[in-house]
Amino acid sequence: MGKILDMDSPVMRVLNRVADLMILNFLMIICCIPIITAGAAFTAMHYVLLKIVRGEEGYLIRGFFKSFKANFKQATLLWLMMLLVVAVYVGDCLIFNYSALEFPKALMIAVVAVAVLGLMMAVYVFPLQARFENSIKNTLKNALILAFANLPKTILMMVCYVIPLVIAYFSNYALIFVFMFGISAPAYGAVCLYSGIFKKLEPESEELSDLDFSLKIEEESEENDG
Repeated sequence: MGKILDMDSPVMRVLNRVADLMILNFLMIICCIPIITAGAAFTAMHYVLLKIVRGEEGYLIRGFFKSFKANFKQATLLWLMMLLVVAVYVGDCLIFNYSALEFPKALMIAVVAVAVLGLMMAVYVFPLQARFENSIKNTLKNALILAFANLPKTILMMVCYVIPLVIAYFSNYALIFVFMFGISAPAYGAVCLYSGIFKKLEPESEELSDLDFSLKIEEESEENDG
């Protein structure tokens, strides 16, 4: 019994991880209430989760708000851009569904394709903002590159984020679980998938954390072609 309750035991490590995810989920809910702060909150969550997955845990709450503050301006701009895209997509859907006009199927397919592309990029945007210092333009460009360069993992990451919505839709009793883990748990699964991808792109020294790694991808591609 003593071994089970030991802090280094598998049971205690699992319980600690569950507690961390609950705390992060609570922080996310609180910080997303103003809506406009959601981008900084998502960035801070990925900052903390990446450290957890890599065994670099520190002070969870302090680390969350450290990243929240450091990335607030750029993360908020990225978030507002994403909200604008979502608003345009919802508007298009309403027009398609309720307008008396008939639209070409090709146009409707194109709109859906753009939405899927946007979702593929979205799963990388805030993780990139959390880990790398970069301009908004390069962050979006890098998100697009990674989405296609790691397509199977990109799809799995999207599935991670959809699962809580599916659970909540089919079971009202699961809403408690979604409330406790619905944001942090899918993000944790996503971090497990993209951590290795980021590892290949990170500089050897943390002093170079402002690396524009899109250039590194291009340089490696040129070396491979040579």
